[in-house]
Amino acid sequence: MSHNASEKDFQQSVQQFVEKEIAPDAHSVDQAGTFPWKNFHALAKQGYFGLHLPTRYGGQGANLLDSAVVVEKVAAACASTSTLLCTQALATYSILLSGNEEQKKHYLTPLAKGKVPGAFAVTEAEAGSDVANIQTSAKKHANGYMLQGRKRFISNGGEAKIYIVLAKTNPERGAKGLSLFLVEADQAGFSFGEKEQTMGVRGAVTRELIFDQVQIPEHHRLGDEGDGFGIIMNVFNRSRTLVGAQAVGIAQGALNYIRSYLKKRKQFGKPLSHFQLIQNTLAEMATEIEAARLLVRQAAQKIDQGEQNVAMYASMAKSYASDVAMKVTTEAVQLAGGYGYTQKAPLERMMRDAKVTQIYDGTNQIQRIIIARQLLKD
Repeated sequence: MSHNASEKDFQQSVQQFVEKEIAPDAHSVDQAGTFPWKNFHALAKQGYFGLHLPTRYGGQGANLLDSAVVVEKVAAACASTSTLLCTQALATYSILLSGNEEQKKHYLTPLAKGKVPGAFAVTEAEAGSDVANIQTSAKKHANGYMLQGRKRFISNGGEAKIYIVLAKTNPERGAKGLSLFLVEADQAGFSFGEKEQTMGVRGAVTRELIFDQVQIPEHHRLGDEGDGFGIIMNVFNRSRTLVGAQAVGIAQGALNYIRSYLKKRKQFGKPLSHFQLIQNTLAEMATEIEAARLLVRQAAQKIDQGEQNVAMYASMAKSYASDVAMKVTTEAVQLAGGYGYTQKAPLERMMRDAKVTQIYDGTNQIQRIIIARQLLKD
């Protein structure tokens, strides 16, 4: 590993940080439903936003696997806070993979150091899974581009200072007519809708972005015109792997909690953990979590090693891990009975948080289409 520590030492240091800085506020972050600035600054201080980025851009020079470990550990305590890491990764990878040297120096460094939050804007009211159907347009003119349209369900919307925005530059060309732009929060004509009231990850603030004739200079385009779709698919391979890590973390957090609860809670004169049916359920939960963790780490390693055709592995990791998270958190609530259904236990929060991992960064139905396409390629 590149931070001069063994993997075990690294994991222990992340765990200690999470227990001290993140876990105590997990319930209040969920209840408040506002952007957790305290946690954002704590992650920044540890250098976790720039873990996967080169040191010359303010990063730690580590890799995606290390970032996945951090996301998992943070998510086990507070999924909302782990979403900050995933969202920052979407923004930073977009610039790292497609930006020129000037863009990387100017924008990557503040994002890597956590001086400002970033955001990644693709989804629209009529274009979620169908990315090629976006309506937001960037019309070319003498001084650059005119950005017009709306983006929906954007994590860090209204909080971020740097936005990566996908827009149509050539409507006739479908997916090949999309381009990616850097948009700063204070640009004239750029505003935000109401904060969405979400089922889970309530500390991960999402808003609508509204672009009303926003002037974008040409040097704020990432890559060439028409490169947008290819760039975001490349970014999604990385972010989907991190969503898989987030899902593993949520599931692990639920298992940790229910395991200790079942040892203490007595029924029929003995702890619930002594009943074979319950032991069987716990064994299944633990096995599935471990399988999901291995899929996530395999995807991260393949990407770190620069392998081609990583999309299938990223999609497998994301879809399997998020299904496991939903199953494990639901089972954990069931095992805790009425208590699991109350807010006195963290399980109902974990169950709500798990749901979105099956939806964002491409629904699991879309992930299965990607896996099948890769399998059936000649």
